[in-house]
Amino acid sequence: MIVVTTPTGQIGSRLVRRLLDEGKDVRVVVRDAARLDDRVREQVEIVTGTHDDPDVLDKALPGADALFWLVPPNPHAPSAEAHYVHFAREGAAAAARHEVGHVVGVSSAGHGWPTPAGVLSAAFAMDAELAGSGAAYRALSMPFYMENLLRQLDAVEGQNAFYLTCAGDQPLATIATRDIADVAAGLLTDLTWTGQENLPVFGPDRLTPDGMAEVMSEELGHPVAYRRMALDDYASLLRSQGVADQAVKDVTDAFAAQDHGIYDTDWANAEPTATDFRTWCREVLKPAAEARTAS
Repeated sequence: MIVVTTPTGQIGSRLVRRLLDEGKDVRVVVRDAARLDDRVREQVEIVTGTHDDPDVLDKALPGADALFWLVPPNPHAPSAEAHYVHFAREGAAAAARHEVGHVVGVSSAGHGWPTPAGVLSAAFAMDAELAGSGAAYRALSMPFYMENLLRQLDAVEGQNAFYLTCAGDQPLATIATRDIADVAAGLLTDLTWTGQENLPVFGPDRLTPDGMAEVMSEELGHPVAYRRMALDDYASLLRSQGVADQAVKDVTDAFAAQDHGIYDTDWANAEPTATDFRTWCREVLKPAAEARTAS
């Protein structure tokens, strides 16, 4: 039995489908079962609730061979680290109670970074807690998600531009969420691995944001430019949207660490995944842009 948290998210939903295609027994922890695909709902065991609740975990984990762990974002938490650690402590304790042998967690690249890195440091703290469960643990260590760009479709289509805080002429490490799910599926369907490790999961490109803009222009069929935003300006934008000061700091500290190379060591050691940025633009970004235009 494999237990999957966040089964309706971009990573979890693909992971569940992959596991079912492999003929695995899957149990999911989900707030709202109605959000599951009909096919999935018919084939999985469902535990309703949130996976920071010990009672929910005690329903989900009996008999589990492996657990897929992803902490959902909560911008209203006192801090990203408090949020991640709270979830991880409950998960680690429940995994130990039920003697779950293997855990795969969604984390960040850059373990060992010497200065605070906001949300990324929170993920590292999560890993430390889960590693204490006694289970074999793999922290899937990722850089910038390509899917983050989907949040900027209005700007991409309306302003012919996208915005980040990093230098336009320096390579930006990226990963497609479908590749994260595929790596997780590989680990969860072959439980011969042991020990506790951070596993870098990076896409095959070494594109700069300016280079990404060129690819987006070609695939979308209209010009797209990269516009760098100063961190202070980004922080002001978040505050204008009602984001709390600590949440702003958690995000901007992460982006500052990204700008200063937090991903570089893992990037140098990572085995590239399958999805390059052009393929992602063609198969994910362009259909999303077309759907936006049609709506």
